[in-house]
Amino acid sequence: MAKIDNWIKEVEPANETQGPLYRLHNSADALSPYEFKGCVTLAELFAKSVEEFGDCQCLGQRVNDGPYMWLTYSEVMDATNKIASALIAEGADVGTKVGILSGNCPEWMVGMQACNKIGAACVPLYDTLGENAVEYIINHAECKIAFINAKKIPVFLKTKGKIPTITTLVYWGDATEEDVKALGDFGVNVFTYDQFLEKGAAEKKENAGPSAEDLCTIMYTSGTTGDPKGVMIKHKNMVAELNAIDKLFDTLKMPIKKGDRFMSYLPLAHIFDRVVEETFLIGGGAVGYWRGSPLLLLEDVALLKPTIFAGVPRIFDRIYSKVASKMQGSFIKNFLFNAGVKRKWGQIERGVPQAKAAPLFNMILFKKLKAVLGGCVKTIVSGGAPLASHVEQFLRTSMCCPVVQGYGLTETMAASFIAVPDDIRFYKTVGVPAPSVEFRLEAVPEMNYSPFDNPPRGEVLIRGPSVYAGYYKDEEQTKGAIDKDGFFHTGDVGELTEFGSLKIIDRKKNIFKLSQGEYVAVEALESVYKKNLNMEQVWVYGNSFESCVVAVVVPNEEKLMAWAKDAGVSGDYEAVCKTPEANKMILDELKKTGKEGKMKGFEIVKAVHLDHVQFSVDTDLLTPTFKLRRPQLLKHYQTEIDALYEALKKK
Repeated sequence: MAKIDNWIKEVEPANETQGPLYRLHNSADALSPYEFKGCVTLAELFAKSVEEFGDCQCLGQRVNDGPYMWLTYSEVMDATNKIASALIAEGADVGTKVGILSGNCPEWMVGMQACNKIGAACVPLYDTLGENAVEYIINHAECKIAFINAKKIPVFLKTKGKIPTITTLVYWGDATEEDVKALGDFGVNVFTYDQFLEKGAAEKKENAGPSAEDLCTIMYTSGTTGDPKGVMIKHKNMVAELNAIDKLFDTLKMPIKKGDRFMSYLPLAHIFDRVVEETFLIGGGAVGYWRGSPLLLLEDVALLKPTIFAGVPRIFDRIYSKVASKMQGSFIKNFLFNAGVKRKWGQIERGVPQAKAAPLFNMILFKKLKAVLGGCVKTIVSGGAPLASHVEQFLRTSMCCPVVQGYGLTETMAASFIAVPDDIRFYKTVGVPAPSVEFRLEAVPEMNYSPFDNPPRGEVLIRGPSVYAGYYKDEEQTKGAIDKDGFFHTGDVGELTEFGSLKIIDRKKNIFKLSQGEYVAVEALESVYKKNLNMEQVWVYGNSFESCVVAVVVPNEEKLMAWAKDAGVSGDYEAVCKTPEANKMILDELKKTGKEGKMKGFEIVKAVHLDHVQFSVDTDLLTPTFKLRRPQLLKHYQTEIDALYEALKKK
């Protein structure tokens, strides 16, 4: 096995099935104390930020098409104190569960900070986890109080009579008279957000506040199967995580500081966005919230001019596809773009920092792409799922800033690993462990992965103070996920590079065996097929009763309609998707891309169904971080999948 001694160090030897225990160099001090800046709770950390950055911009939001309007750190603390007081007046205390059902906004963050202050557990309520998810989470967590955005009131009303634990509802935004009356019919106390602020100012209630061992959040996972699981996160877990990120970001020379700005558009109810926002608030940065519409996101970004831009692969896939399609529309633009990418990437591969790799192309071409994200982005961070290598290459060359991937789960507080900026060795990897993390790789014999091979490969096991406290009311699943040595089993398969960087290469659950005994790693196939610009979305399916894989594809509308015009196929987008000519064209494209990607014969799609409706969170086919929900996709397309296999058997 190759010696790995650049970024990580071996602190314990391997055992029969697991590789050595690894840590980041000089990280031992971060593994023991659950303390950061002398604080042991999130409430103390935010109070320290207010003390240091009181007059600085903290939380911002646009009203319609107007400018960003900002609350300072001191103003956010004032609102937090009032909401905390009102919560106590309504019967909340340490350990009370408080739900929040809303898109990202300042009220969300203030509500969360108020929960932190009194030791209540903030419980994000996902209406995107299925029709009955809100009802399930409220009842499972036994929420006593809930904050709601007026736009989400109809979702909440569906639970009428089925959430007996709720005693108080607080809403903000423009609500209809009918909705307000319907909330009152719940037989609970109903307040507007402003009324709740006034109540808190008048009551001036306080309690003992939280300890490090108290829950700050029960975050229900957007899992791909079954009911969502409640991930219990204590104050000490989150404090340890923020401590580790601060140390790691300093090491990587990308600290968050006063003047930095972040665009909040990924779900604040998800661990990725929450940790980023908390990191900004610790460092004195400003968080600006989008207006909630994907169509308006780039307008919000252009106005906010974020300095750090975080996203998930689905977002970056879309940016890549749109730019690539636009460039292909003009011979000159396409020639210049491809020449620029080739020149710059060649220099980056030689180890030249991106800013110096192709300064002329940066000036005449790539700065226009950088302007799409506001023009001030210093670092792009991708998380939530592996980023396709061709998309990462596009971002590294075109966005005129370092691009890094990170890795983590809800159970590990999101940022367990992060790549080193502007270092080509970290291309296609998720980087090095945070100082709060120690990890091993465990053998996965059925997939032929071993930590004793060169390079070492296996399931990623994570341990440390930032790992969650278990699943709420589910000791059995907790024991199934955390072993006797305290390691959380991620289910992700990783590979270690010779200089200590982790690469996520597979998922234990997302493999299946075909009838001839061949294993298929389905995510790897989809990653290759998505390189084809004719594909907007691809879901590949197979099982042990069939000898080949099939797929459901949502074609790129612009590409498909351009092809249809040239091919003489009439009709709108929906009609063209249903034609045998379009089906054959897309299938041929899949086969071509598969062969170019050097896939084996059994990995190449043999039949395809085209759909004009994109997989979405609203239809329960994607998680909030845009991962495919495979069991739900199979249920949704079962008839079409059966028909594809039946037709193949008749050939």
